[in-house]
Amino acid sequence: MVNYRLFVSSILLSAAAVMSGCQSDNATDGMNLQGGNARQPAVQSADQAVDAVRESELRAYCPPVSLREGTAYFTTYQKGGQDQADKVIYQASISDVTRKCTYSTGSFGMTVAVAGRVVPGPVGTTGTITMPIRIAAIRGGEVVYSKLFQHQVAISDTAGATQFIFNDPNITISGAPDRSIQVMVGYDEGPNGGR
Repeated sequence: MVNYRLFVSSILLSAAAVMSGCQSDNATDGMNLQGGNARQPAVQSADQAVDAVRESELRAYCPPVSLREGTAYFTTYQKGGQDQADKVIYQASISDVTRKCTYSTGSFGMTVAVAGRVVPGPVGTTGTITMPIRIAAIRGGEVVYSKLFQHQVAISDTAGATQFIFNDPNITISGAPDRSIQVMVGYDEGPNGGR
């Protein structure tokens, strides 16, 4: 009985040693077969330092994003069926917006993300639809960034809603981020109103 317990204990210890070697980034690190890997922790620390968030970034102001009034919905109608409920091809809506800021000397960058859904109407079909989404930033009445995107969403089923996510990672605004900056998102149907 004593030998059996000793045998089981030695198997468990061997398995633990092998498992610790398997869980490291380099399979030989757990057993130190390369004669000490003193440089690897330094490399990892340097990589972590590059990706680390500085305290100043945590405390920095990042302008909020809001939906521009009247632009949260976008409806497309069959030709000649404007404003007729039975002629709706699809209705898209923006349900949520968020942002992330990055900081550098003399300017800052933003990534703005938009989430929403597309609901097919009575005459909706499968295929790809294009939605005009505009992102604009205004500082004290002056437009400092504005871009219109033609975001495409594939509709594979007309029985239910299709969710989508869109983001613009390339917003750059000169100067420091301050509370006079407003960032707005919405559908921009242009002069034709999606007709």
